[in-house]
This record gives sequence, structure tokens and C-alpha cells, in this order.
Amino acid sequence: MAQIRGLAEIVLHVRDRQRSLAFYRDLLGLSVISPPDFPGPLFLKAGDGQEGIPQMVVLVSLPDDAPPFQPPSHLHHLALEVSPADFDTFKAHFEAEGLEVRDGKHPVIPSRTLYIDDPDGNEVELICREKF
Repeated sequence: MAQIRGLAEIVLHVRDRQRSLAFYRDLLGLSVISPPDFPGPLFLKAGDGQEGIPQMVVLVSLPDDAPPFQPPSHLHHLALEVSPADFDTFKAHFEAEGLEVRDGKHPVIPSRTLYIDDPDGNEVELICREKF
């Protein structure tokens, strides 16, 4: 059976990007890996990971008029790193199980990604480095 290799990223909705950046970058010591002029989410490196897929915390700003968080809150999505050799095996397995498999493209790192939903509707991403 193919195996999960690690946690690639956690994506968090945030109300105040600068306050969250101060917490994750300044307090916890994560480094920003998004390009300085990148208009989208803020990508912070949490660890080296394996084969060029860094472990990341990603901050996604909510619009000012978004309603307050209500318990239970949930993550935007959870990303798990797999090896490039296992990526297609996972995809075929998910499809065989009748899951809707959605493709994607990471906006910061060259990779292959796919998305499925867990039984509660939480989005789960599998990611691996592109083969060179």
C-alpha cells in the first residue's frame, strides 16, 4: 500500500493578515516563501519536508464582511505529502472507491496535486513534487 509521507500544508482562514503574520513569522519563526508581490495567500515554511515539498502554514485572508467564526470551526483544507511514485496509485485508488478526485495547481511550488473530500466535507489535498 502507498503511504503518506508527511504533512505538506495547513491552510487557515484569518481575519487580520498582519496579526497572523506576526504570530506565525515573528513569534513562531516561520519564514515567508511567497514572492513579495504575490497577491494571494501568504505561504510560510514550517519545515523542510521531503524532496522539495516544504511543510507550510498558509494564511488566507477573509473579507472584512465575513461572519464571525462559530464553533465548530474547520480548516480550509489539509494537505498531505506523498512520493511522486505513489501519486498516481493514490489517484487510481480514490477513483476506484468512487471518490470525486479534483485536480489542482499549486500557485507557489512546482507540484502535482489532487483534492478529495473526507466524510465530513473537509477538503484533503495530496501533493508531490513534479518529476523532472
